[in-house]
Amino acid sequence: MNEDIYKLNSLLDFDLLKKLVVGIGEVSEITGIPTDKIRYWEEKGAIQSETNTEGSTRRYNYLNVKKMLLIQEMIDEGFTLDAATKKVEKRMVTLNEAFRKLADTVPDTKDKD
Repeated sequence: MNEDIYKLNSLLDFDLLKKLVVGIGEVSEITGIPTDKIRYWEEKGAIQSETNTEGSTRRYNYLNVKKMLLIQEMIDEGFTLDAATKKVEKRMVTLNEAFRKLADTVPDTKDKD
């Protein structure tokens, strides 16, 4: 049971999730979304990389990777990029609120060491 709580806490560790940042090639490999499509989505404002300086490697955090997967799913269902982005933004707000509430109910096992 303690292992299950530890795993849940790891998933809900927002600081850890913020540190999970990967390059555009890794995102493409993980998600199956081509790098040119990821660049296009960023140009259109659907997603945003961590690095915005000219000529630097685009890097994406966990939430952006999740967002890309959801956008691709919506596009596969027939949504336009704009409609998919709006729908995903709304869904992510709802999910984030739910997970924050869930995180508040889980005891913090780090303080019990």
